[in-house]
Amino acid sequence: MKISIAFDDKYEAQKFASLIFIKDGKETYITSILNVIENELVISLKDKSAHSVLLKDKVNVEKFADFIQSVIDKEHRLVSTKISEYSVEIAKE
Repeated sequence: MKISIAFDDKYEAQKFASLIFIKDGKETYITSILNVIENELVISLKDKSAHSVLLKDKVNVEKFADFIQSVIDKEHRLVSTKISEYSVEIAKE
């Protein structure tokens, strides 16, 4: 299953992609969503750090939260992320 998440700028898209998935080890790095404030998503990573990412709008935040929940629950796993300008395509299996 794949989704595409939109961001306001390229920096936020790149930051987001690097935070949620480590390509070299094919490792999902996100462990939970700590908070959602409008279009801002605060996520927790395996190293116990928290990071804020600004998405394009609240719709994209909700779309990602729904998509990633099965990964957090370990029912699925992320297999790739692909950055395309202001969006990130995420695939899970």
